Amino acid sequence: MSKFTAPIEKNEIYNVTFEDLTHDGAGVAKVEGFPIFVAGALPGEVGNVKVTKVNKGYAFGRLMELERESEFRVEPPCPIYKNCGGCQLQHMSYEGQLQAKHKQVTDAIARIGKVQDVIVHPVLGMDEPWRYRNKAQVPVGEEEGALIAGFYQQRSHEIIDMEECLIQEQINDDIVQEVKSICNRHGVPAYNEERHKGSLRHIMVRYGQVSGEAMIVLVTKGESLPREIIQEIREISPKIKSIVQNVNPNRTNVIMGDKSILLWGEEYINDSIGDIKFAISAKSFYQVNPTQTKVLYEKALEYANLNGSETVIDAYCGIGTISLFLAQKAKHVYGVEIVPEAISDAKRNAKLNAIENVDFAVGEAEKVIPWWYSTGVRADVIVVDPPRKGCDEALLKTIIEMKPKRVVYVSCNPATLARDLRILEDGGFRTVEVQPVDMFPHTTHVEVVAQLILKCN
Repeated sequence: MSKFTAPIEKNEIYNVTFEDLTHDGAGVAKVEGFPIFVAGALPGEVGNVKVTKVNKGYAFGRLMELERESEFRVEPPCPIYKNCGGCQLQHMSYEGQLQAKHKQVTDAIARIGKVQDVIVHPVLGMDEPWRYRNKAQVPVGEEEGALIAGFYQQRSHEIIDMEECLIQEQINDDIVQEVKSICNRHGVPAYNEERHKGSLRHIMVRYGQVSGEAMIVLVTKGESLPREIIQEIREISPKIKSIVQNVNPNRTNVIMGDKSILLWGEEYINDSIGDIKFAISAKSFYQVNPTQTKVLYEKALEYANLNGSETVIDAYCGIGTISLFLAQKAKHVYGVEIVPEAISDAKRNAKLNAIENVDFAVGEAEKVIPWWYSTGVRADVIVVDPPRKGCDEALLKTIIEMKPKRVVYVSCNPATLARDLRILEDGGFRTVEVQPVDMFPHTTHVEVVAQLILKCN
């Protein structure tokens, strides 16, 4: 077998034209068909690249000089953007970001799913694509004896100390800085993950954009915490309704532990998406951009095309957000989710909204849905909103066997969406249209909702 030889060499400089973006926002250029991935480069740009690493099928490079800039290149407004790993596309205008995300979705559906003749609508973006995140989860460290708090540097666990994050709600930034200062004054030590010593691991702030209520969660290694800090934290803002301590004693990258202690105030804060109210606890899953969540869920509701007589199954229902939207127009909705706490939240939220035509079950969708089917439940519409890995193969098989009139697929990963659309198409469904929604401006992530209908036999 002949040894593979790349047409480029490490540490050499090449003049290239960038053609595309990777899923994590790096520019893609090719030398004799061999791809080089370069952070900070945009499609259409021409420049010199120094090769930093060569693998068998691709290489990485560093941008040395730009000869021609993209029309979409802008100066990132965030002072720590080049080091922070939170955003990937601040150097690209918002118009350019929306175009790039549309291409990401259309390419995935065509190349991975090989789905033809489907309408992919332009991405629904935000009028104001800044300050949209309603939850801050900020790791805490120490530098020269003082607490620092910020996001991790790209591809590392080095914390970049941060005064503000331009995609966070302003109140979240303000509270994080005040809490850091209070804990610093009272000598609360930061957790050191290498030595597994110290106390304060993360500062979390949750904010209800409609209710104006804020919750602070202090994630600590142990239960020890100076009680005098509670009064000082209460006085940061009248919007603070809840202070919670979450204890995570484990040597892990998982942020939250199993035990939560209410230090002051209410166990929940409230918020709304459209007409639906939600009670949010420290550990509740709740979309971080409610403005665009409403856009996404209204589109899902439109694609479900309900007239009030349908039975709907919501797989991967979480805390019932989509289920409760659907219940406004459906005869009955069944929601299933593997996380017990999420189902408890879903039932609470149904009660909060006096919605009675819903049932929620804990379990794996691919097991619970066939059981429902065996008891006589017949779904006219099935809605899925799976994690990034996409739908379980057994669930897709169940959907194909159940033959609902429509499937609404909500996805946070265009690649696994495309893969699953192919399976559903082969199983007797047709993808009618696809609507991308920009839930996370200035990052490479894009949400997508697709409508499928059962082909006539």
